[in-house]
Amino acid sequence: MGLKLAGLDWEARFVDFFNGATRTPEFRALNAMGEVPVLETPTGVLSQSGAILAHLAQTTGKFGSVSDPEVLPWLLWDNHKGSTAQGMLRFIRNCLPEDKRNSDVITFQQGRATAALTVLGAHLAGREWLAGDALSIADISACSYLYYPGRFGYDPDAYPAIAAWIAHIADQPGWMHPYDLMPRA
Repeated sequence: MGLKLAGLDWEARFVDFFNGATRTPEFRALNAMGEVPVLETPTGVLSQSGAILAHLAQTTGKFGSVSDPEVLPWLLWDNHKGSTAQGMLRFIRNCLPEDKRNSDVITFQQGRATAALTVLGAHLAGREWLAGDALSIADISACSYLYYPGRFGYDPDAYPAIAAWIAHIADQPGWMHPYDLMPRA
């Protein structure tokens, strides 16, 4: 999403994650962590969304800076609390076969997601952005899963400040829904 919002030319590539593409020697040569996203640049390869966003901010001069004391905590919050809980819950509820969905794990992850959303909603009350007075890499990092509300049990009506915030992000020039940014096989 950040590359698109920055107006940069880039090419998305489909990675067949569910059929083991990230575990192949070729992919591991590109990214030893065996994860997506990966950004190939003329100067090297970056992995981890927070690192990619920090690079984007540094190289474009857009979206604040990872060194901003308001931005960094929200990048870390998203990577530890927000996307971690939301992504895990979304995966369990939507990608695992029904007989593999452990209700205790789902309940635990739902509690973590709810706690994270409560913190986010409280912070956004009366604000347009997570950090400062403009769209930053903190906003870009923390918003993506929230565009899939039903996929992990997020109810936008329960968090009006979050709903207003993600609508405000979607109004930015160049924004596209995350599903529309993902390549298809």
